[in-house]
Parts: sequence; structure tokens; C-alpha cells
Amino acid sequence: MGDFSLIGRLGAGGMGQVFLGRSAGGRAAAVKVVKAALAEVPEFRARFRQEVAALHRVGGEWTAPVLGADTEAAAPWVATEYVPGPSLHQVVTSSYGPLPEATLQSLAGRLARALRAIHGAGLVHRDLKPSNILLTVDGPRIIDFGIARALDNVEGSLRTSTGVVLGSPGFMSPEQVRGERVTPAADVFSLGSVLVYAATGRLPFGSPELGLHALMFRIAEEEPDLTGVPQTLTGLITACLAKDPQRRPTAEQLAVHARSDTDGPWLPPELLAELGRLAARMLTAETPPQGTPAPTRSTPRWRPVLAAVVAIATVATGTALALRDDGEKDPAAIGAPSTTSSASASRSAEPGIPDEYVGAWEGVLKGDSELPKRVLRLEISPGRPGDKAAAYIDTAGDLQCTGRSKLVFADADTLVVGKGQVTAAVPPGRCTPLPQQTLQVRSRDILEWKSGGLTADIYRSVGGRNAVPDKYVGTWVPADETYREQELIQVTQGPVGGRLVRVGVTADMDDGTKQYCDSTFVIGAVSPVLALSPATYTTASGKDCRQPDSVFLTVARNGHLLLYSMNADAEPAEYVRRS
Repeated sequence: MGDFSLIGRLGAGGMGQVFLGRSAGGRAAAVKVVKAALAEVPEFRARFRQEVAALHRVGGEWTAPVLGADTEAAAPWVATEYVPGPSLHQVVTSSYGPLPEATLQSLAGRLARALRAIHGAGLVHRDLKPSNILLTVDGPRIIDFGIARALDNVEGSLRTSTGVVLGSPGFMSPEQVRGERVTPAADVFSLGSVLVYAATGRLPFGSPELGLHALMFRIAEEEPDLTGVPQTLTGLITACLAKDPQRRPTAEQLAVHARSDTDGPWLPPELLAELGRLAARMLTAETPPQGTPAPTRSTPRWRPVLAAVVAIATVATGTALALRDDGEKDPAAIGAPSTTSSASASRSAEPGIPDEYVGAWEGVLKGDSELPKRVLRLEISPGRPGDKAAAYIDTAGDLQCTGRSKLVFADADTLVVGKGQVTAAVPPGRCTPLPQQTLQVRSRDILEWKSGGLTADIYRSVGGRNAVPDKYVGTWVPADETYREQELIQVTQGPVGGRLVRVGVTADMDDGTKQYCDSTFVIGAVSPVLALSPATYTTASGKDCRQPDSVFLTVARNGHLLLYSMNADAEPAEYVRRS
């Protein structure tokens, strides 16, 4: 493609394909090639030409600059700088967890400056999300800005046939959800959602897994859940997430007022070290000579080099970009040796986690299976010492703490994970890290768990997107018909850790008025009971609504749903399915 040699494919999606390439001078690039079906549409090609011209004007501050393009080719393409860093999504979801406060402040300021440059060039990103933000040693980079606008004039049928979706539901603005005119203010709203995700590991309006239409309604009509966001950022994020675009600050205003520099490195030390190793490996990777065709199944001569380089690229960055990988993998990269870092290579000889430990586990730490006072869920992933291989949710009487822990030691008899790192808390600000945990296999489905002087048996449980037992899912009303119009419980299917339970109560006040309390709960465990966090009240609730306790649900033999407090020995509230 032009002066770029294509080394291998990074991904594919609705608009085309993305290749890892190098310029004649050796500079790495992400080369995006548009689908033929879109290239044949005059309106698309004209807009694509305009957008590429605008991209050249953006500059390089916290963005990936354009290195070359050909908008007149049979297959139009644009090459941007390859950024050797993981996406914000990868860092928060897989490798590190929610970012510390100092990093969040720096991230907010630098992303604001990037949006200022993008908007100053007459562009609107329209799809700002964690997978489009790459983290590097010297700062974040926004990728994939502007190209989606080229689809504005393309007929809806063609958009559907090419699989193109403008925007990602969890990070859309209210005006995008409603199909209204999109302005730079939409990117500011998305920035607010991105910062909530970076601070907490979750979305401010709930997961798309709970239903796309419900998510869009919450974005358009409800207030965000900022639980776990540092107080130093709540004002900025609240302003970004204003429903009215006119009430949001501009990127210019954010860039002026948001903090963008720190006294030291902008990322935690362990992340900086990992990024440095990734960049070094990328710079020293070999490439085919100029003029050599991109490797295919019929050219195994270059397969070892391609496998190594694509493996580095895939781990190092989310550079599949808007033309994201839809699940199909490059055949040359399958089975390639792991190249995530020299540290992981040096750990390759150390024992990994035996299969007997991998999976989800739950148990009662205080109380018993019928009346638990503290419930733990532990999810163990494959890994080696140093990896964050254990995630936990600890639900107690008036507190729910979520965290991650690194593997310290593993063999066939014992597994040890270190002191946890808190990633979320309900209510915020009260959690302390879980002490070192030691696990030993008692049987195929039972582990003996020890931590901080406590000992308990934890049992194999279910995971995935459908972890909630079907017996709980649905809408419930009080068993006492007198109160059926005043209270409602809704339990939605989804993963553990999701805010999947909603309770609405209308109460008669002493002064004759009515007060509505609308609350949501995070699921902390699914067996032997459905353990829930303390309530988080929505803005629709009255000022006197209070429910500080963690609670749990269980289904009695008669099919009724029972709700207990985990902080008090009281009779349960009883519910039946709404007919």
C-alpha cells in the first residue's frame, strides 16, 4: 500500500481491514483499507476524502498522526502511526484493573487536549471508548477519530450490509442514542463515560449485556452511577455527562482546567515497565524486504517473522481500530509463542496454576449457608507468578469489596495469591484489601480457603454472562396483596459483579406525602444464596431513602422469594412472581 510494506493483518470489521505495516524508512504503521462495497459509493468516497484531509490537520498531541493515504485508489486506505501500547480496555479489564487517582487525573487532562486537537480540525470522533485509547510510556493516544463520519451520507441498507455500527452503546451520548445531530459535545459525554470506566472498571449506565434498549434508555434519561469514582474527579465527570449538550464543557475548557501532568510518571511503575518492554520488542522486530508480498498461507517462508510480529502487535495494542477483529484470527499468528513481555518470558519456566483451581468459587466466610453474614466469590484464571490471576467479591453485612490479586505460588497441592488491590467498593471509600489467600484442593469441587485468620470451604460455582440461576430471574411483588402496588423487585440475568437487581418502593410518609425509593444492587455471589451489595439509590429516589445493609435472596420450597438482611437477624420479606 503506497510506501508501506504490509507485514500481517491485525483485524477486520465493518469498514474493512487493518494491517501492520512499515514505511520505507522503517516506521511502523496501522494501515486501514476500506471495503470494496463502500469504496464504490461516491458519497462515501467523497466524505472519506474530506475526512482524511482533516486528519492531517489534527497533529500528534495524544493522537496517532496520519503517515500516508490514498483516497483515490480502488481500495482507499489511510496509514496512521502504530502505537506500541495496550488499549485502556485491555489494561482495566485484563492486566491491571481500575487506575489510581493520579493516573486518572493525568488521563483526563491529556484526553481533553487530544479532543481539543480533534475538534479544532473540524472533526468529531463519534466513537470514543476505552478500546480506542492506547496507553504509552509518555501518555495516552486516541485512535480512529473522524473516519466514521464518512458514513453519514451512506444509505442505511449499505451500512447494514457492511456491518457498520456508528458508536459503541455503552459510551454513546444521549443525542447519539436518540439519533439527533452529533456535535463535539458528544465526544465530551463519551469522555465522561470513559473516565468512569477507567476509575471503576464498569460503565456509568450499566452493561450492554443487560439489554441494549434498557441501556440506551438509561443513557438518555437516568443519572450515571459514579460509585467508586474519586471525589477529585466527580465534578468534572458530572459536567461531562450532562444530558443537555449545551451544558457540557468544551474540550478547550477541559484542557485548560483539567490536570494533565503529574509530579512523577503518569502510570503506575509496573505498567510503565511493561510498556517499555513492549515498545522495545516492537522496534527490534524484523520485517520482510521492501516489495515482498504480505505473507499468506502459501508463503511459509515469512511465517515465523509474521507470527512473532503480529503476536507482539496484538498484545501491545488495540490497533485493530474501528476495523476491529470480528473473531477471525490470522492463521500465521495461531499458536505463536507468547511475546507479551520479557518478564512473562522469564516466568515461563515457573509453575502455572493447575487446572484444578481454575474457575469460579464461592463460600460462606461467616454465618452458615442458610443465614450467611459474609460471602466470598473468587474467580481464578490461568496464570503464572506475578500475574493478576485472582479476582474476588467480598460481600459482608454493610459493605461489598471487589478486588484483584497476583499469584504468588502454585503447585499441585497449594495455591497462594497475594494481598488484594481494591477495584470497587459499595459504599465507596471503606474497603481494605483482602489479605493474602491460601487455597488447597479438598476435592474436585471444594477448596479449603484461608486468609487473615479465617478458614472456610469454598465450592465450585458458575461464571460467564448467564451466572444468575433462573429461579431468581424475573419480576417479584410482595406476597402480601396489601403492598403489591407499592413494591417491586426485578432480577436480570447477567454476570456476577453486574448491577442486576433493582428494587422500587413507594412509602407513605408521616406528613401524608409519598416517597419513592429506587435502588440497584450488585450481585456478589450466586450460591448458596444470591448475595447483594448495599443499595445504591438513583436520583429519582427521595432524600430519606436508606438501606445500608447488604442483603441476600433465596427461593423457598413454595417458590416464594425471600429477602434477608446480612446485618441483622430479622424475618425476611417475602415475594411472589408477578403474574
